[in-house]
Order: sequence, then C-alpha cells, then structure tokens
Amino acid sequence: MSEVARIETSWYSERVGTKVEVRRWGHYGRPLLLFPTAGGDAEECERFLMIKVLRPLLEAGRLKVYTCDSISGRAWMDRDLSGLQRARVQNRFDSFIANELVPAIRNDCQNPNLMVGVAGSSIGAFNALAAICRHPDLFDTAFCLSGTYDMGRWMGGQHSFDYHVSSPLHFLPGLPEDSEQLALLRQRLIVLGSGEGRWEAPWECWTVARTLGARGIPNRVDLWGKEWDHDWVTWRHFLPQYLDQWTEGWAPQTPAG
Repeated sequence: MSEVARIETSWYSERVGTKVEVRRWGHYGRPLLLFPTAGGDAEECERFLMIKVLRPLLEAGRLKVYTCDSISGRAWMDRDLSGLQRARVQNRFDSFIANELVPAIRNDCQNPNLMVGVAGSSIGAFNALAAICRHPDLFDTAFCLSGTYDMGRWMGGQHSFDYHVSSPLHFLPGLPEDSEQLALLRQRLIVLGSGEGRWEAPWECWTVARTLGARGIPNRVDLWGKEWDHDWVTWRHFLPQYLDQWTEGWAPQTPAG
C-alpha cells in the first residue's frame, strides 16, 4: 500500500523569527490543523503513523490534514529559556497560526472564510485548546487528546502578559460577558479526551472542562480507560474515530483544492 502523498512548503516568519515547515495531506475535504507534540516537527504525525490510520478519510475526500513545526512546544521544553521567554514564544506562535498559517490553509482550500478544525496530543492539545479559545472566528471544533493545559509548571513562578493571554485557564474567566469572542466560543465544541493509564493526567481535562463550563462553552470529557497510556498507540486509535464523525456528510461551500 503506497503512502498518502504530502505537499511540502515552508516560509520564514518574522513573527517567530525562524523558517517554519508546513505539510498537507489530502486533496479535498474538511481542513484540520494538527499540532505536533512538544518537540515535534511538521512530519511527526506521518512518522508515528497517524497519517496512515487517517488514510481512509483522506482518500475519501473527507479530510485534509495540515501540520507545522512545534515552535512553541520546543520553547517550553528548552531549559535554557526562562518562563517569560517561553511564554513570549507561545504568544508569537499563536500570531503565526492566526495571521499566517490559517490564511494559507484557506487559500489552499480556495475559501477565504472557511472554518478550520484543530487537534493535538500532549502539548499539541494545549495548542489546539488555545487556538480555538483565542480564535473562535477561525476554528470551529477542537479535539484535545491527553492534554497538558496548565503550563505554569514551566514558568518558574513567573507570570506575564504573554503567558496570561496564551493560557485559556487564565484568560477565559476574565472574558467580558458581552464579548464577541465569548459569544463565538459558545457556538464551538471542544472535546477533551484522555486515557487513565501510564503518564496520563485525566484530571487536567476536568480542570479545563470546569473552566469552559463556567463560561457556557460547549465541551465534552471522554475518559478512555486505564488500558490507554499517554502514547501514539492511544492517539492513533481515538483521533480517527473523532474525525470520522466530524467529517461525516461534510461538504464545502466552495470547491477545495
């Protein structure tokens, strides 16, 4: 069985101060931005066989998967950076996603107003959550698998504007009741999934769920059981199931490229 063809591109981003690699799989279908894990790159999901298990959806024209390098994830894991520096990279990475990558995805799909789904595992789940919470005008659904959502453990006791606006656990409680951002979030869906096996932290899902629920933001917690560890085997099993439901019967308003 041949591999699913990927489209490769990259560009230098002034926002993050480096060249960012971007990959796409699929030629037609609902667009999904899939964030890598902490130190991952744009091809991580292919190396760990996620693209292989998504092949039926890709080949059926129901799904297009986009990924990019984990710029912010690498910063969080860089022991030479302070908490303030890590948070600054996170905030700049968010700007790259919203102002560079999503427009590129929409251009590729030939629809300037197309809503994008977002997903990720581990720190990728944090990025997925942050993306939809900060930009509900760009993203309509988030699939957050085995997430790490409280990044304070890497802040070294520091707190900054960059950290506050990047952390949904911190900025969601303070969103004005009459804000457009909150109104849009109340029309979105955030799925928080976690195993209960080795290296998993299902309580983090409940912390996020309580924060979302307090603001009336639709969400669902799925606990997969003690046999599922914090591992690619788990994510390869559950993400295709979510995306199969998400793409069922979907048709774009204009042809996708």
